[in-house]
Amino acid sequence: MTTKTISPYTFYAEMTPNPNTMKFVSNRWLITDEKTYEILANQRVGSPSPLAEKLFNFPFINGVFIASNFVTITKSDVIEWQDVVMELRDFITEYMNSEGGVIIRKEFLEEQEKLPQNQEVSDVSLNTEQLTTTKEFTDFEIKIKDILDEYIRPAVENDGGAIELDSYENGVVKVILKGSCSGCPSSTMTLKAGIEQLLKNMLPEIQEVEAING
Repeated sequence: MTTKTISPYTFYAEMTPNPNTMKFVSNRWLITDEKTYEILANQRVGSPSPLAEKLFNFPFINGVFIASNFVTITKSDVIEWQDVVMELRDFITEYMNSEGGVIIRKEFLEEQEKLPQNQEVSDVSLNTEQLTTTKEFTDFEIKIKDILDEYIRPAVENDGGAIELDSYENGVVKVILKGSCSGCPSSTMTLKAGIEQLLKNMLPEIQEVEAING
């Protein structure tokens, strides 16, 4: 019987449209539940990500965004990427290859303890958040979410960010921008010229798209 060898993590750095963010892409999945996690420096205490906690030891890091197979880091203006990008890439690589956790939640561990002894939660070793509260969307909001997931999400993730539906009411769609999209100088233009126009074309009921944190 042969034992399957798991390849070590490797990362490469990639610029994003936001000059203050850098995307570090892995050859392996970091998150397997299709969720995204954004932790800002002022939220580091009690955050769900041990990886982000370690990264915040670098004083110039303002935010960490984790999704699928990449980590997007937002830096302050006090330093240039060329001075730190290799150091950060090596740090993340070493951390992941030393079996460091990506996402761990206290609620997940507590919920696991409540399960019957003969029942187990799968993928515990992946350190991903499995138990989250799912927001109930209306049928129309589900249509919007499906369009965002199919047409917008891949391009946004390619730029090191994420877009999530928050709500729809009276013709206005509210979305949440994360990672490189949050605070990006071009995000407002992309939101209006691209995302808003697409949604209007596909769902005529929509009049406007707003970013509630952009």
